[in-house]
Amino acid sequence: MENPKTELNEITRSPSQCPKVNMDQLQMEQELSFRKLVESSECPEQLKYDFNKNGELKHLDTNEPFVFNYYKNALERNHKRYQVLGHLITQYVYELLERVCKLQKVHIPTDATEDEPRSFFFINEKALTSSSSLIVLLQDHGVFRAGQWGLKTIIHEGLDHGTQIPFIKTALQCYGGVIVLNPNDNFIDLKMEDEWLSLSTKEESSTVNSSWWIPKRCSSSPEEHTIYIWDNFISKSAAKNVAFIAHGYGGLVFINLLMQRTWEVMNKVYSVALIDSMHHTLHQAKNNPQVQEWIQKHCREWVTNSKPLDRPTGSLVKVDCPTVSAGTEKYRLAPSSTLQAIFKYLKSTLKARKTVALSRSPIVTRSSKNKKRGNT
Repeated sequence: MENPKTELNEITRSPSQCPKVNMDQLQMEQELSFRKLVESSECPEQLKYDFNKNGELKHLDTNEPFVFNYYKNALERNHKRYQVLGHLITQYVYELLERVCKLQKVHIPTDATEDEPRSFFFINEKALTSSSSLIVLLQDHGVFRAGQWGLKTIIHEGLDHGTQIPFIKTALQCYGGVIVLNPNDNFIDLKMEDEWLSLSTKEESSTVNSSWWIPKRCSSSPEEHTIYIWDNFISKSAAKNVAFIAHGYGGLVFINLLMQRTWEVMNKVYSVALIDSMHHTLHQAKNNPQVQEWIQKHCREWVTNSKPLDRPTGSLVKVDCPTVSAGTEKYRLAPSSTLQAIFKYLKSTLKARKTVALSRSPIVTRSSKNKKRGNT
């Protein structure tokens, strides 16, 4: 059994001492190249972009940022080009998660047949077996996938702002375990699978009705995806202290998890950092005073605001959690703007939890040892 005092010492390091992510290093390690992915598609000339040493997407010839209107008066073709770019960025981020962050891709459901559509999420090797703290990242609702806070943010602001990699790196260095959920990977479109890397705009594939959408079992919605991973992985992990970082719709998804697995979550989760959350405590908590009290005590929300970072903003709902400023008025920049503040908050709440555990642990004295020996 681990010593609570030892565990307490492991979290006293300030978040500012946690390593900053060097995006140049991420690109150079193991010869990862976004450009190679682009060249493997059917449109390398139409997408002459690459990420520079600062993790910013720039044109290879002009060094200008991404331009949507590549074709004149052709909205559909420009949109298709944007979709291809998004798909390539998604694959690139997956590679960064596996080869740079050293995360493992876990397919779900675990009992899926070989030909069944599956979803997946990412986790580090010892996340489930170590008793150290576990950080779970839960993104907003949208077309983006695991490892991203926002695809548009990556395209226009860069990898450092749009991906979850800075959070993952900090979580691994300061806490030991991390799980990256993939709540938006809900369906497979059979007609689109073979067309991602092509700029063809066939009329038959442009309408939703003609697409063959197949839901992924246990992941047909963000809520179902999160509950499945909680039931089969997080709840069974050796981690005694779990924290969630949820952005946008991810906050609503977490409160749904709290309501569906109330006692499990309340016992295992020590803190929740919400970023511009879409949750609604009064509606979702259903007049449950215990849940409302837990939310007030264990959650904090960072909201886009003109006030300086971490400055209290107040809440119109008394039963909701405390709210503070994200230090930016731009929704897409809220996650990257709050990184240090969030990990500082998680550190303080974890320290408080460990201190309580330490105060409740029995003190072993010489006399108690002698009594124990006398009883054997």
